[in-house]
Amino acid sequence: MTIGFVGAGTMAGAIVRGITAAGVVPGADVLLYDVATDAARRLADDVGATVARSAQEVVCGSDVVVLAVKPQVLPAVLTDLAGAVSDRRPVLVSIAAGITLGALEELLGGADVPVVRVMPNVNAMIGAGMAAVCGNAAASAEDVARVVEMFDAVGGTVEIAEKDFATYTAIAGSSPAFVFTFIDALARGAVRGGMPKALATRIAAQAVLGSARMVLERAEAGVSPADLVDMVCSPGGTTIAGIVEMEEAGFSPAVVRGVQAVIDRDRELGG
Repeated sequence: MTIGFVGAGTMAGAIVRGITAAGVVPGADVLLYDVATDAARRLADDVGATVARSAQEVVCGSDVVVLAVKPQVLPAVLTDLAGAVSDRRPVLVSIAAGITLGALEELLGGADVPVVRVMPNVNAMIGAGMAAVCGNAAASAEDVARVVEMFDAVGGTVEIAEKDFATYTAIAGSSPAFVFTFIDALARGAVRGGMPKALATRIAAQAVLGSARMVLERAEAGVSPADLVDMVCSPGGTTIAGIVEMEEAGFSPAVVRGVQAVIDRDRELGG
């Protein structure tokens, strides 16, 4: 299997490094193109990939083509590639936010081409991402499985209905920013208590990391996050005092409102 990338920016780099390190494909079977030729060359040198002379060359030489360009650029790119895609019929993977499978098919001129829409998140940069995957009617189970294997190499994946992509965007695509804000707020609280900011940030980040792992591991036994909250809160203790104060300030409702704001905005943008 050969995998091509149109675009060699940060997210493409994370995926390429992940799939080659995990042995999904050797670097020699990766083909790259970017209008910023230096970026493509640096990435190719890192993993032993080949730099193509054009996006059309990537399509013609690949079994799977990842469109890793900005959403506002993708329509022009895909319109230009429609002929080559129709002839070659690779599995076409889009990681562009807000562009639906229907819109992608329309840009291809209605060609019967397997298209898989993927929404990764920024944590793919450290191999701990979460990606949502959804294929069109022309994409077989094998096609989708190929794409899932790729994105599993940089974290985890879930196959969901496209109607749920806006909600996914809120709780996985945008939520890293929410979590970063939470960690920074914890650290600022510690600074108020007299602790240096860098030390407080390190402690808070590790606590959040461990808490996330506990949620995932205990979920297998049917333990919910709410159960874990109860486990930490002793009657009349320090933690429950903090929980009550945050809830009175609107912590949980604020998070729910933030999630809904992302969903609403994503739908406004056509996601």
